Amino acid sequence: MATLHLRNIRKSYDGGTEVIKGLNLDVADGEFMVFVGPSGCGKSTMLRMIAGLEDITEGELLIDGQRANDVQPSKRGIAMVFQSYALYPHMTVGENMGFALKLDGKPKEEVKAAVGRAAEILQISHLLDRRPKALSGGQRQRVAIGRSIVRKPKVFLFDEPLSNLDAALRVQMRIELAKLHDELKTTMIYVTHDQVEAMTLGDRIAVFNGGKVEQVGRPLDLYKQPVNQFVGAFLGSPQMNFIECRSGDQLGDMMELHFGDVVRRVQVAGPIAAAKGDTLHLGVRPEDLQVVGASIGLPARVELVEHLGDATIVYATDAVSGAPLTLKATDFPDEVRVGARIGLSPRAGAFHLFAADGRSLTRQ
Repeated sequence: MATLHLRNIRKSYDGGTEVIKGLNLDVADGEFMVFVGPSGCGKSTMLRMIAGLEDITEGELLIDGQRANDVQPSKRGIAMVFQSYALYPHMTVGENMGFALKLDGKPKEEVKAAVGRAAEILQISHLLDRRPKALSGGQRQRVAIGRSIVRKPKVFLFDEPLSNLDAALRVQMRIELAKLHDELKTTMIYVTHDQVEAMTLGDRIAVFNGGKVEQVGRPLDLYKQPVNQFVGAFLGSPQMNFIECRSGDQLGDMMELHFGDVVRRVQVAGPIAAAKGDTLHLGVRPEDLQVVGASIGLPARVELVEHLGDATIVYATDAVSGAPLTLKATDFPDEVRVGARIGLSPRAGAFHLFAADGRSLTRQ
């Protein structure tokens, strides 16, 4: 196991394009850290710099307190699992898993024992004599992970390893990866653009955007207290609703919000750092947006109702701004049907206010 410290890491390519912009991050010994963000945000580039597959333009990478910028990839004690399985088709599963140890000149018995232990952990012992073409996608991914396990690395790096699998198999493999981390207790860094994978796998999440980390923290902390509008929008499915408004008078723990000509009051935990008339965005999770009387809620029109069995999702349009809104609940009143005009309101305290520049004004 190992600790990692990223100190003011920058990455630029020819032409001056900077893709990592002064990134600072600490990964604890044995932690499962997830890098999440949209395509092109720099998360895979950062992973490749940790692995030594990309040069670091500026800053320091420390592994167990030792500077690793110029250390060869093979000497960093790191194993990487890629999106593509990259298995040798002419080798058996056992030969694929033990190939790195064979190259290192390890004795045959040592290689066989290491492969056997890894196969047992991944429950693929019965597949050791097969070739990759005879395996399913999930089995091939297990072999790729097993190839890393046999090396007993200090750190595992995963670069979107489940993106080639179907939805049901991704769920199964998420469970297997969580079990693997619990058993090995090795430091793991996992890159994904899938916020569900991030929320379910990570001890902590680092949300990347434009070569920077917007926020780092435990999954539920980021979900409940996003530092800005980007994090609030990225984590959660369906996505958080955003309704543009203007700030009004603040009277004790009550604050007026102006939605066009419609004025509504919300209860806030403390003073909001906004001047009267400032443009704000009210952020509300779909599960926290409730149907109320039209006279006390925001007017909206129902566009579509989806019944999913365990929940119902309602898609509506804000009657003032025309912004799309999404509601999610186990059930809704009978009047919530396509074409109906309803009133909407956030549950008490279950909303966020964001400034025009995206900063959270309600984060505790």
